[in-house]
Amino acid sequence: MIERVLAYATPHARSSKLHGPSHWRRVASFGAQLARETAGADAHVVSIFAALHDMQRYSDGRDPHHGRRAAEVALNLQGIIFEATDEQLFLLVEALSQHVDGLVSEDPTIGTCWDADRLDLPRCGLQINPAMLSTAAAKRRIGAAG
Repeated sequence: MIERVLAYATPHARSSKLHGPSHWRRVASFGAQLARETAGADAHVVSIFAALHDMQRYSDGRDPHHGRRAAEVALNLQGIIFEATDEQLFLLVEALSQHVDGLVSEDPTIGTCWDADRLDLPRCGLQINPAMLSTAAAKRRIGAAG
């Protein structure tokens, strides 16, 4: 799916070494692992999130609205590059639009999406804060009680 997303991504997102396609692939890998270990997580939504979450970035710096822009684009891409039920689309839009807001979620799908992204924070030189992880699977992965 990532190759199909590139046509809809901003020029910066396509070329970014920090937030671009290689990051999206790592988020997809983390997400698939976490979804297998998180009861109720929708792996399909998590995989779509991984491909779309940073596709509307204008820079690698502060870009607080890129998640909301990605959510808007996702609504237009449903049926074109991915299929989703109404419930899946709702979860995807919520996960995309709020992934930059520093939240945790009790929803297993949204939490898995956000945790998959946060597990790749070391690429930026940042440590993962266990308090910012939503799933027990992600906390176990970093060696935190969960």
